[in-house]
Amino acid sequence: MLGPRLGNWRKRFPYQRVVMIKIKICGLRKPKDAVEAVEAGADFIGLVFVPGRRRMLTDESAKEIVVSVRDKSGASTAIVGLFADQPLDEVNRFAYRYQLDMVQLCGNESLDYCSGVKVPVIKVIHIRQELDHSHLLERLGKGIEHFQHQGCVIALDSLVEGLQGGTGKTFDWSIAEDLKNLGYEFILAGGLNPNNVGEAIRRIKPWGVDVSSGVENNGIKDPQKIHVFVERARLASGELKAKKDHKNG
Repeated sequence: MLGPRLGNWRKRFPYQRVVMIKIKICGLRKPKDAVEAVEAGADFIGLVFVPGRRRMLTDESAKEIVVSVRDKSGASTAIVGLFADQPLDEVNRFAYRYQLDMVQLCGNESLDYCSGVKVPVIKVIHIRQELDHSHLLERLGKGIEHFQHQGCVIALDSLVEGLQGGTGKTFDWSIAEDLKNLGYEFILAGGLNPNNVGEAIRRIKPWGVDVSSGVENNGIKDPQKIHVFVERARLASGELKAKKDHKNG
């Protein structure tokens, strides 16, 4: 029987000083895929609870994944539940039921809504690239500050109409690069895969990276891609750390 774990990760977030960039593998639907992500070294795994989404889990599947991950990793890998514009009491009920360490909100949730979630929150901000660069940076900066003030971790993701994540589409990385240079911390999502995650980390230096469709083949998680993604993300993160240590030393 699954039970309460609420708040276990609260004091560790957001943005505690990290040595290595955090890695999240999202949209897992099978226990064996979740275990692969844990064995590969992922810091977070994401489970989808948004109605109508292709990767949405059944109650039985969610429980099986949670048990498998806890048996494999203990508390070392955080389990994140994804929601979008769902009733707050439903989100908290799911967080309790499935022992979620964090909740990722992918819709138009307000600051008040986020404050009512009983576990730490990752708030997704979608990049609307129709604005000119300077206005977009200003708008995104205000949005990030707005939610970080509440203690949310921010994830930047591509905007694709009708979808809320897992699109496989990148956005203009210069936006994320400029936000990082302005001092903002965030998880980078949107179109990442084993072939570009190293470049993204070296260029943007995000707090974390998030992947779903980029480690799939025809909508099914590929164990090899999961391992290669984590390996290349760790390699790039290690290079950044080595450069920083050399500079400081």
